[in-house]
Amino acid sequence: MKTWLLCISLLLSLQVDAQMVTTSGPLKVKQVTQFNGIPWGVTLLSNKEAIVTIKKGKAYRVDLKNGDKQILSGLPKVDNRGQGGLFDVAKAPNFEQSKLLYFTYAKPTPKGATTTLARAKLVGNKLTNWQDIFISDAATKTNRHFGGRIAFDDAGHVFFTIGDRGIRKNAQDLTNDAGSILRLTLDGKVPADNPFINNSRVRNAIWSYGHRNPQGIFYDTKDQKLWSNEHGPRGGDEINLIRRGANYGWPIVSHGKEYINNNPVGEAKEKDGIVKPLKVYIPSIAPSSLLRYRGKLFADWDGSFLSTALVLKHLNRIEMKDNNETKETRYLESLHERLRSMAESKDGALYIGTDSGKLLEVTPLQ
Repeated sequence: MKTWLLCISLLLSLQVDAQMVTTSGPLKVKQVTQFNGIPWGVTLLSNKEAIVTIKKGKAYRVDLKNGDKQILSGLPKVDNRGQGGLFDVAKAPNFEQSKLLYFTYAKPTPKGATTTLARAKLVGNKLTNWQDIFISDAATKTNRHFGGRIAFDDAGHVFFTIGDRGIRKNAQDLTNDAGSILRLTLDGKVPADNPFINNSRVRNAIWSYGHRNPQGIFYDTKDQKLWSNEHGPRGGDEINLIRRGANYGWPIVSHGKEYINNNPVGEAKEKDGIVKPLKVYIPSIAPSSLLRYRGKLFADWDGSFLSTALVLKHLNRIEMKDNNETKETRYLESLHERLRSMAESKDGALYIGTDSGKLLEVTPLQ
């Protein structure tokens, strides 16, 4: 097992929009294993084993101690063109009894690929009884902005994210699932208390809308709140507290700019009736997963939001301060790796997948 010791000294301190940014360390990073492809999702079966999904359509059972990996059989065909592929994996809340794993992927359809939520039973290294439990009404041929992250609450619901599919108006159009976070029962049905359940003109699996491309979602069982992060255009990446039936504004409001001419996107940065983000990143970091740290290994990190960053290539930590101010700290910049996926073990270690195919274990340097 390859080991790197990273002692990252204080490199940067600056003030941006009243949100302090610092870079510091130190951390210990071990390479657990190497994949031929992008490890898009990771879920820990225990402190010794993980399931890792690879974007191009494979999944592996990984021994976290020695790096051995076994390919899983039973996966469906995925559309891995562009940003499509096999996305997230998450073990069911009752995994010890059910052995169920939940997946998101880009399902091929005649109208183009669409984000789909599925589940299957893990038997050894086989996925059995594969079920597409929700095929979203978000098919396009754009092959981008699929969303695809999964989270469970503690009341029998599963949430998953869908991007606007590269068509901006989708995010404000409640007659389709694109640009939304969906909430379902564990078997894929729409709960009776969803916000739009009684409106026949609205897709009633929608829990929140106005999202561009949310690739991180996390339910914090400690405070029973749902959080998400999402990609903005040229600035305007966000972390949001997700509320029932709420509008998060894309593309009406944004802190981002147009790729072509650098003009501001939308009508304004804020607007009445639209939820303000907890954190806005300018410039964009390209966040691709999210968790709220509740472990013991990093003693000062309790309650911090951790995001993996693709474009700015670091592990991003956000601490909530008084008056909704946030403090930002950046780690692992010296790796120069696009950090894609992330999971926290029961003992508080972090496991991070990189676009170069590595699975890393991150712990404090003792």
